[in-house]
Amino acid sequence: MKDQQNPLIGFQIDPVDLQFIGRDLERPECILAERDGTLWSADGRGGVMRIDPDGTQTLILQEGLTANTASGFEDRLVNTRGSLPNGLTFDANGDFLIANFGTDRVERMTRGGKTSVVIDNVDGQPFGKANFVTRDSRGRLWLTVTTTMNPWTDHVKTNSRDGYIALIDERGARIVADNLCGTNELRFDPAEEWLYVAETTSRNITRFRVSGDRLTDREIYGPSNVGGFCDGIAFDAHGNLWTTLIMADRLVAITPEGDLLTILDAGGDKAALAALDRAWEENRVTPELMGACGGTACPWMASLTFGGQDLRRVYLGSLRGSTIPWFDAPVAGLPLIYW
Repeated sequence: MKDQQNPLIGFQIDPVDLQFIGRDLERPECILAERDGTLWSADGRGGVMRIDPDGTQTLILQEGLTANTASGFEDRLVNTRGSLPNGLTFDANGDFLIANFGTDRVERMTRGGKTSVVIDNVDGQPFGKANFVTRDSRGRLWLTVTTTMNPWTDHVKTNSRDGYIALIDERGARIVADNLCGTNELRFDPAEEWLYVAETTSRNITRFRVSGDRLTDREIYGPSNVGGFCDGIAFDAHGNLWTTLIMADRLVAITPEGDLLTILDAGGDKAALAALDRAWEENRVTPELMGACGGTACPWMASLTFGGQDLRRVYLGSLRGSTIPWFDAPVAGLPLIYW
């Protein structure tokens, strides 16, 4: 791949050229895309929104769970009471596995809403803020926990390194990597030789070599600081690792050579963002400083998903948006594991 011209070099999308799908969404943090164009978006009311190719929407709520009905930035996004689905992945039968940021556990939800708990602890201790879950080709689950602090913003104030990755298999859950700073989305390379994870609060991507059920050879991948709080990550077919920068509302990519490319800048108040960056450097980030940041096209850009028949359509999730921006990329994304 390295001997071919990188199709992302020179490519940049203007925010005014973004298109949108979905309406009246609540915290569409993570999005799954099927090849027929059907989208499934995490919904802050405690479930998943189905969006059909013709735009028809169906909200599927988790049965038996209390919805997060709070209003306002701090009550809704900081205190995270009730069900607050965050990371999604497909189960082996096409249902959903949910890393729930509100209930602090991994749940399984059918397409009809029936919900059960997969696991809610590691070694008898509560997980903490369950952020993202993915499934490898062997059917094992890999979970990221952002922090054990509650509220989670206390972690951002101090850049605490209490995040971790847990492996979940027939033996239960066990921590396979710790000392992580704001552990967020994670992805495998195509051969599943390396596992990549966004350390949001230290602003870098870290990778581990996968050795059976152990993670070894830890190293920072690409820049030591990608220029913002990296959140969602995904590979394209050329080997570029894309990542969103939440609060800055930028989409960037790390090339196989380690260079950083800007694909989209949809940020808002630059002065507010500069104040947040200074506070991060000085370990004094507050919810107020975070809440002042974000644009309008994709406020608090959180995840990215490649979809469409050719996997070139890029869908962007967010924490504060009510719709899903999308655009067509010059390179396809890597297919994810379905069922």
